[in-house]
Amino acid sequence: MDSSARRNLLISICIVIQLAVFSGCAGLGKRLETPKVNLVDIRVLEVKALESVFQIEIRVLNPNDVPLEIKGINCDLEVNHFTLASGVSDAKRTIPAYGTGTIPMKVYSSVIDMLRGMLGLRDQKKLHYRLKGKLRVEGGFMMPSVIPFESKGEFSFKGLSETG
Repeated sequence: MDSSARRNLLISICIVIQLAVFSGCAGLGKRLETPKVNLVDIRVLEVKALESVFQIEIRVLNPNDVPLEIKGINCDLEVNHFTLASGVSDAKRTIPAYGTGTIPMKVYSSVIDMLRGMLGLRDQKKLHYRLKGKLRVEGGFMMPSVIPFESKGEFSFKGLSETG
């Protein structure tokens, strides 16, 4: 066997070994299940002339066999099909495999938009919400770095309940 054929054989063997090693890695070909994200709490922090600030708390349930290293989150909070508030957070959290954790964050709303959306809500006992956004995670080899989420529920002025 000449040196060129030997070199090609060696390269082929190295490629096969690398593929075998990578196929044993947790990230290769692994699809993450979308974490379940729920709104846990909402409080008004501040009302200014043109802006309202809310503190929300989000619970993340990780159904995967690998921890989620969250490095940020962005979301929109809708109430009765009206975008009430939006926000981003660089909250760093590790949600363990098959575990749960909470992420507090501030979301912001224009007072004008908030008043416009709240006009039709004064007679309603329950308000429907939708929380939609993206978790930014440390993406390992072949793992996503952005995981979209959406959850729905309802709340009254007494508290929250989840519907989906």
